[in-house]
Amino acid sequence: MKKYLVLSLPFILALPACKSKKKEPEKKYVSVLSLIESQVAHVDTSLYSIIKIEQTDSLPPDTTYIPREEFRTAAKDFLSIPDLSDKKVAKRYKEETMFDQTINRVVITYTPENPSGEEIQKQELLVTPNAATGDKVNNIIINRVIGNRDSLKKQNMLWLMDKSFQVATTLQKPGKPEKITTVKVTWNEGYDQ
Repeated sequence: MKKYLVLSLPFILALPACKSKKKEPEKKYVSVLSLIESQVAHVDTSLYSIIKIEQTDSLPPDTTYIPREEFRTAAKDFLSIPDLSDKKVAKRYKEETMFDQTINRVVITYTPENPSGEEIQKQELLVTPNAATGDKVNNIIINRVIGNRDSLKKQNMLWLMDKSFQVATTLQKPGKPEKITTVKVTWNEGYDQ
């Protein structure tokens, strides 16, 4: 009897390990970062005039031309977002897709599973569906919140594909008035393609 008990003990201990765990399906999201990288690469090799318009609070805007070599630096806020095509990043986000008939666009929204643990609070793509020529991403909207002990920085970012981008930054520091800076960079706005 003791021999059977000793032989069955390893078998009983091995049973829980044999249970099949439900494997979550692999998340395959659109890489917003790759879309922006391709836009930056295109502008880097183009002959567009690149205009930067910067405004702080209610002061008059400051408009300057920037060289192509500085375009990547101007787009740094977009280029620092997490890449949702990376499996480690994708598991921290969830995707929602809907079709908005009023604007005839598919809206793909990525939000963090744990909002307090992420800087990027939302990545949203507006896509024009077209079965004949393929779907086209028109706009990318990103909301970012960066908090630390002495300030809170919120960024609302908009990228209009093949045209321009804009970053509105709100900075709050204790005991000081809120400061809002808006930077818009255009390179192909007003031209039909």
